[in-house]
Amino acid sequence: MLVSLEWLKNYVNTQDLAPEELAEKITRSGIEVDAVIDRASGMDKVVVGHVVSKEKHPEADKLNICQVDVGEAEPQQIICGAPNVDAGQKVIVARPGAHLPGGIKIKKAKLRGHESNGMICSLQELGIEGKLVPKAYAEGIYVLPADAEPGSDALALLGLRDTVLELGLTPNRSDALSMLGVAYEVGAILSEEVKYPEISYSTSSEKAEDVLKLRVEDLQANPMYVAKVVKNVKVAESPMWLQHRLMAAGVRPHNNVVDVTNYILMEYGQPLHAFDYDSLATGEIVVRKATEGEIITTLDDQERTLKASDLVITNGKEPVAIAGIMGGANSEVTETTTTVVIESAYFDGLTVRQTSREIGLRSDASARFEKGVDPNRVLPAAERAAALLAELAGGEVLEGTCIVDELDKTPARVVVSPDFINERLGMKISLEEMLAILERLKFNVEAANGMLIVDAPTRRQDIKIEEDIVEEIARLYGYDEIPMTLPEGAQVGRLTPYQAKRRVVRNFMESAGLYQAVTYSLTSESLSQRFALKAEPVTRLLMPMSEDRSTLRQSLIPHLIEAAAYNVARRADSVALYEVGSVFLGQTSEGLPYEEEHVAAVLTGKWVDHAWQGEKKAVDFFVLKGVVEGVVGKLGLGERISFAKVEVDGLHPGRTASILLDGEQVGIIGGLHPAEEKAWGVKDTYVMEMNLVALLAASSNEAPLGYTPVPRFPAMSRDIALVLDRATAAGEVVSAIRAAKVKLLKDIRIFDVYEGEKMEAGKKSVAFSLTYFDPERTLTDEEVVAAHNKVLKAIATIEGTEVR
Repeated sequence: MLVSLEWLKNYVNTQDLAPEELAEKITRSGIEVDAVIDRASGMDKVVVGHVVSKEKHPEADKLNICQVDVGEAEPQQIICGAPNVDAGQKVIVARPGAHLPGGIKIKKAKLRGHESNGMICSLQELGIEGKLVPKAYAEGIYVLPADAEPGSDALALLGLRDTVLELGLTPNRSDALSMLGVAYEVGAILSEEVKYPEISYSTSSEKAEDVLKLRVEDLQANPMYVAKVVKNVKVAESPMWLQHRLMAAGVRPHNNVVDVTNYILMEYGQPLHAFDYDSLATGEIVVRKATEGEIITTLDDQERTLKASDLVITNGKEPVAIAGIMGGANSEVTETTTTVVIESAYFDGLTVRQTSREIGLRSDASARFEKGVDPNRVLPAAERAAALLAELAGGEVLEGTCIVDELDKTPARVVVSPDFINERLGMKISLEEMLAILERLKFNVEAANGMLIVDAPTRRQDIKIEEDIVEEIARLYGYDEIPMTLPEGAQVGRLTPYQAKRRVVRNFMESAGLYQAVTYSLTSESLSQRFALKAEPVTRLLMPMSEDRSTLRQSLIPHLIEAAAYNVARRADSVALYEVGSVFLGQTSEGLPYEEEHVAAVLTGKWVDHAWQGEKKAVDFFVLKGVVEGVVGKLGLGERISFAKVEVDGLHPGRTASILLDGEQVGIIGGLHPAEEKAWGVKDTYVMEMNLVALLAASSNEAPLGYTPVPRFPAMSRDIALVLDRATAAGEVVSAIRAAKVKLLKDIRIFDVYEGEKMEAGKKSVAFSLTYFDPERTLTDEEVVAAHNKVLKAIATIEGTEVR
């Protein structure tokens, strides 16, 4: 909503506040002011000029040499290229040295050898949007009234010495979609009275009911319809004050009849429509539901096909308007119109909204009907329009009004106690202050038996319940006055153990260099069980948006691969992503899928790329395995996790392992199968997924992040090389060593694997480094030898194993 302050001052005293100060007060009262626009900002030396003469430029067909009186002793020569410039016109002139919007500065110049002392301006050159300029002047200069004084301030004459407030209204504040509505708001803020425009006009002896018959067939959709008839109208341009008020409000002027209806729309918030009486042909208006497939051509020259649920205004035979949305081209006011029918009505918002959506047409009128107009302004708005047509178009208003009125205009009553208000606000506002605020808002209110009985005016369609009154009092009393308090009670909010450990997982993944991804829970049916840790019945949506989003996922991996492929396709050669999210498995007793939280990751490209040092390392199985080991280590599960070779459809058969927790599978890790990589458009890609619920349930550490002191005593290490059967996993050796529970053994690390021509067929060599340590003392050689011998005995239990 655009609010001209010069226009607003006609209805309420703004106490000469600076626009910025008034905007601040309005914002603090609950309606946000998005912008304060000075319409004359940056402009000066713009005056009224009188074109004394016009001659064709001898060197340019499209230029004219004009002698223009700008209030000085001698006319000034100005060269103008506008097609509509002519002698005798009063025009807008920017003098040499003038500034115009866009940083333009006007200077004396020579055009094709002839001097030009300024510029004759169009409205667009003064910063007015082209869509708001009257069509007659859209392609040329703007012509001022004949009585404009040469040399006077053109900006003041055009109403540009004005400030416009742009209000960001919420849907519930439809009352502020009018100048009077904003006046009530400002009046409440400043404790000022609202002045309504005076409505006075003379009527002819002829009665409106004698020339126009009115019938409403659907009183639920249209409980009130008002029609005024104005004869002997002269359709012409509106006076300048009216045109420029409309432009300030963001409305394009057309002619005095249409402009009056738009003016009332902005002034009262009540949509009006003007029909050409002669085009109605029947002298009748019938409001009814459309017949299925009925056609109307609207004012925008679009043919609309209607449904039986749409409400239309007809001449008794055919539609002449779509109720509350737009008029028909067959009853449009034109230059030849002499008799006008003014429509002012109350249309059901739901009906208007439904029709507007179905035909794909929204208007300023439909927006107001949808939100609800003031039922007590329907008739006054029609009377105001009749008065303006009599004044501005020379019209003769017929006596009386054609009206159908079954509309309930009873104000909404809300009963609320002062204690209820203060309890909700945490304040101690006195009863007298509450009454004063509600009276400033022009609510009818009385105090009785310890309660406030409030009758909200019908212009405030948003006031329905007790909490609405609480809000009104709070915003006028001042949100800044609400005391700041801390929550009562000793309970301190904190993360649950599960949440704390989940945060540790996320922190580690990010510290390892992976970026968090959030992907869709919905996927295609073909991908829903792809890479799933366990296959369960899937859950499909009854009405999916598309087949690609039809089924709840049972694995995080497919969409992570999709995200990696998306980035690779856009020249990101290295991608490292992880996700913590839910998968949906089977169904619970309530018929809903069981939701289980997993953690997954995808790596592709280079893991290390130090260009300066010339160091590069491609992603491989062991990089991702190291990430997994780091995560479980943070959770205190390092010694309980093991890996076992497994085959998974879609993963590389020689680079895939099952992740085991105490021997039970909790995840998978592996490289994508070459066929899968080709299908996704990626290379050397590795994925991992683990059941996060199972991991965190097994972790006993409530605070997994702990401090390990720096050792005071030295550790001792022993290396051992084993010849194993090629089918024996190195993890089996590590498990056997750990099962021996050698107290002094603190770390087992594999540092070499050899499978070459010097090894016996079917064998391989694996080298381990074993670290022995006691944090309380320095170990002796005898103690280390004894511990190491226990390790060797454990290794000897593995079939086919030989110490080299």
